[in-house]
Amino acid sequence: MKNILLFGAGRSATVLIDYLLQNAARQKWHVTVADHDLQLVKSKTGKSYYATPVALDVTDATAREPLLAEADLVISLLPPALHILVARDCLRFKKNLLTASYLDDEVKKLQPDIDAAGLLFLYEMGLDPGLDHMSAMKLIHSIEKKGGQIFSFKSYCGGLISPESNDNPWHYKISWNSRNVVLAGSAGAVYKEKGKVKEVSYEQLFDHNKTVQVPSIGKLAYYPNRDSLGYMQSYNLENIHTFQRATLRFPDFCEGWNALVKLGLTRDGDKQATDQLPYFQWASQQVTERTPGLSHEETIAQYLGVSSKSKVIRQLKFLGILNGEEINLGERSNADILQHLLDTKLKMESTDRDLIVMLHEIEFERRNLPTRINSFLIVQGENATHTAMAKTVGLPLGIMAKLLLSDKVGLKGLHIPILPEIYNPVLRELEDFDIKFVESFE
Repeated sequence: MKNILLFGAGRSATVLIDYLLQNAARQKWHVTVADHDLQLVKSKTGKSYYATPVALDVTDATAREPLLAEADLVISLLPPALHILVARDCLRFKKNLLTASYLDDEVKKLQPDIDAAGLLFLYEMGLDPGLDHMSAMKLIHSIEKKGGQIFSFKSYCGGLISPESNDNPWHYKISWNSRNVVLAGSAGAVYKEKGKVKEVSYEQLFDHNKTVQVPSIGKLAYYPNRDSLGYMQSYNLENIHTFQRATLRFPDFCEGWNALVKLGLTRDGDKQATDQLPYFQWASQQVTERTPGLSHEETIAQYLGVSSKSKVIRQLKFLGILNGEEINLGERSNADILQHLLDTKLKMESTDRDLIVMLHEIEFERRNLPTRINSFLIVQGENATHTAMAKTVGLPLGIMAKLLLSDKVGLKGLHIPILPEIYNPVLRELEDFDIKFVESFE
């Protein structure tokens, strides 16, 4: 029997755990799920004979090491900053590693050692990044195989809320790690458009009205996602004139989030005492000039340059930012406080359903004819536990785990999923779960 060790049992792990346990008897697997919250793990593994729930402080090396020593494959769904601990252990114990997180510079430094050990470390194997790479590379390779020359690539992805559960002025609910929502875009973004490199600061990121039309969904707003340029070489598209990866949201979300950024409420780092600190006072920390006679609500509206009756103010009020309630969370950063509000006010109710939307727009020329292919994916969740987010993050990892443990992939080294030996079998099995792209040509 082969042992799979999964670190992390949060929102994105649910469907992965289901998949691993559903395959465990046939594949002769045993699955150990380790998380700091033992009750959370037990709620997801149930009474399965093939699962061992473990309470673990992942920063405790003496607790980690025995689990790693017994594993045949390690999967990490930990917060990004903790992956390096697991990666170094996997090297030491000579274990293959799968994760949905971005490939970072710390892990890249390990590449010579990974190669020398003959291991596979596969990063970015979730939704975005992950499913976006696989579906895009399948299209790109297909176009190139037929002699097409690509000159523009745009890819969009968003975790949204389904229309029937869309009942708040943000048109958004938390279906994944809320910390990542708070910090999304904080490093700004860079991409290439019509031959020019565009750099967008965090302060400007949400301050635009760019939209894209998605079949059966309608108009969605988007903002550039991180460093798109870093993927041009990976996709072998270094010479094209437009290359952009972006995040999708309903338009009102971007307008409201832009206000939070302008108010400084997404900043992480410096902490402040919040006991007996009213939310409206916290929200006003950037406001240095005040007009006598204006209410707190009107003062913030004036600072933001909007009407006190605007939808932005309605959004802030919905989060509780403009009321006199005291925060009382101890020493916290702005990002901590905002995360608390999102978890409280934008949480998914048990019957809520989320929505994953992904869209690729590729322009190319073949036989002197300009052509554009649009490829889109829409996945709807079942409820607040079995979400579309958990499905699209977890299933690619689970399928890849099965391929590796069945010796159907002989790949070694440090990779992201851009190779046919990864994306072909994974995309093929995902169709069994109704995760399938629809393509159209213009």
